[in-house]
Order: sequence, then structure tokens, then C-alpha cells
Amino acid sequence: MDSVFNDLYQKYHHDVFQFLFYMVRNKEQAEDLVQEVYIRVFKSYNRFEGKSSEKTWLFSIARNVAIDYFRKQRGWKERLLKKFDWSNNQVKDDYPLAEEIMVQKEEIRWIYNCLEFCTIDQRSVIIFRFLQDLSIAETANVLGWTESKVKTTQHRSLKVLKKHMEMFNRPPTYTSLMELA
Repeated sequence: MDSVFNDLYQKYHHDVFQFLFYMVRNKEQAEDLVQEVYIRVFKSYNRFEGKSSEKTWLFSIARNVAIDYFRKQRGWKERLLKKFDWSNNQVKDDYPLAEEIMVQKEEIRWIYNCLEFCTIDQRSVIIFRFLQDLSIAETANVLGWTESKVKTTQHRSLKVLKKHMEMFNRPPTYTSLMELA
């Protein structure tokens, strides 16, 4: 079990941390929640049936840990809707030009700011689909939804983002998100 657990941790801890950080907007809290995720993984790995990939199983646990955290927080809806800063976000491209990095970071900040207008479900879909690069099937598996619901929620999420970006006189230019709308 130790080698399996270590393997899971090495493969996915960064992705799990990143998801939780985007959800709770606090580095220390996200680190604590990551620990909670891996405690749950350790306790329940023998019940993992392999009906989904380990990655989607981990994200399901992470999502449930985040929901539990918000339920425990006083005023969790207000906290969830506050803005958080993506200025520390890592750009996924390994060799972007300096100008591309600047443009990407600005676009990500705008999208991130507009995420506050999305529901928890819409935000989860955007994070899983575009930041964690999960497929529609994997996202559906993590959320316990049908693929159709994921597609519908994704479509609505992108419409909300586009609307609010336009309201702030900022044309939607983050092409990797908007082309999929």
C-alpha cells in the first residue's frame, strides 16, 4: 500500500493542490485540504473499484473535501464568491515568449475574476476541464454527473464568463476557453 500511496501522491499531488487552491483561494488551507484528501485516500483505497481512473477518483475525493470545508465555514457562500488572484498561476506552456506569458497572465486574471459570477458547479467544471485538462467523461465521473450535464454546465459557464468579460469592457480573448464555447 505504501508504494501505491506514494505513487498516487507523486503523480497527482500538484493537480489536487492546484484544484483545492482555486476552490478555497488560500495556500495554507489548500495544503491542509490536500492532507485531508490523502488521509481519505489512505483509508478508502481498498474500496477503490477501478470503475474510473485513479485521477478522477482523487478529484472526486478532493471535490468532496472542498465541499465539506465550505459547509463548515461560516458564510461559505460569501467566501466562495470573492475574487482570488491568479498572479501566481503557472503557465502550462513550457517555452512561451515573455510577451505571451504577460498576455496569458492578464487573460487568466480576467477569467479568474469573472469566475466569481459562476456557481460552484460551473466553477468546478471550468477548473476540471480547462485548468486540470480533464476530458468531459473524466469530469462527469469526478462530479458524478452525466456527460450531457457537464457539457451543458460548461456551455453555461463559458457564457457567464464571456458576458462578464464583455461587461467589464474586456473582450474575451482567452482562446483556449472561448473556442470551446
